[in-house]
Amino acid sequence: MKLSHRVMEMEESVTLAANARAKALAAEGRDILSLTLGQPDFATPKNIQEAAVASIEDGRASFYTVASGLPELKDAISDYMKQFYGYAVNRNEVVVGTGAKFILYAFFTSVINPGDEVIIPTPCWVSYVDQVKMVEGTPVTFQTTEENHFKATVEQLEAARTDKTKVVLLNSPSNPTGMIYNKEELEAIGNWAVEHDILILADDIYGRLVYNGNTFTPISSLSEAIRKQTIVINGVSKTYAMTGWRVGFAVGDPEIIGAMAKVISQTTSNLTTVSQYAAIEALTGDQSSIEIMRQAFEERLNTIYPLLNEVPGFEAIKPQGAFYLFPNVKKAMEMKGYSDVTEFTTAILEEAEVALVTGAGFGAPENVRLSYATDLDTLKEAVRCLKAFMEK
Repeated sequence: MKLSHRVMEMEESVTLAANARAKALAAEGRDILSLTLGQPDFATPKNIQEAAVASIEDGRASFYTVASGLPELKDAISDYMKQFYGYAVNRNEVVVGTGAKFILYAFFTSVINPGDEVIIPTPCWVSYVDQVKMVEGTPVTFQTTEENHFKATVEQLEAARTDKTKVVLLNSPSNPTGMIYNKEELEAIGNWAVEHDILILADDIYGRLVYNGNTFTPISSLSEAIRKQTIVINGVSKTYAMTGWRVGFAVGDPEIIGAMAKVISQTTSNLTTVSQYAAIEALTGDQSSIEIMRQAFEERLNTIYPLLNEVPGFEAIKPQGAFYLFPNVKKAMEMKGYSDVTEFTTAILEEAEVALVTGAGFGAPENVRLSYATDLDTLKEAVRCLKAFMEK
């Protein structure tokens, strides 16, 4: 066998696969309405673009940086943490890398030994489980319930814990559900993790994208003990419409952060320098465009959510953050004669020309994910096509 067992056991990202299929059909001349990718449809704000161009023109972007990131970018992240998390951090508590996805991989590579267990409540983002497997760890998953808005409880976490448990992963607001853990829920989970000396991996990438009066509470802000147990994962992709710039960062224990920097030094060398200068401007510059984008997502959610629930067989809980709807389609599948959600999603693509993402890749075989990070006209037309498909 030419391929490694790691690659053989790895699943393709269902979100990227769904987007690729939608693009392939569009290239054939099909009018595909794609609601697959979690990326804002806005251009990166002008002030960020201009900062990047300036770093190219004056030569600063021409060179390597230290593997863990520019010192001035680490300072900008520290200021960001002080503003939105309530505490500042030192430079040795910050590492910057090529997107939050690679930062996650650098974390798992740095802390997981073969057989170590990572508790991952599902539904969850598609790459968590496979990244743990890639470093020969053991993902331990369990299903959260729609009745509890897809949020894990301490009782569920305790039932999943063994003497091999090393990390518990929390994503709030969640991809794919859009649910947010409140302060009391996070305190309970944080204190449980501290009691059992379990690292908390807090994926906060959607923390600025919350709607309709809901609030995001960072688990690392709740107490000194919880903060010391937590590695925060974040980035600029979602909040600042910068998915293509690939800027992610982690904040936490200096020993773990230093190990992650070592991984980066031996893989990517450093985050692209021009992206680092763009990120400095994103975090420290004019923030007015960020609120404009957030308000647009909120309007889309409030417009499309009631329309989606009019689609026969689609039942969705209203998200509190991120930019996804995650309806349960069990009844819809029964109505159309499907028992497999991936086959059902494929039928919607082929017949209704609407590209969704199967819930199977998120650990939710009765759900589909659709992104509302696109314009309202496209969203309305997509829901109209879904309704026509179901009523056909």
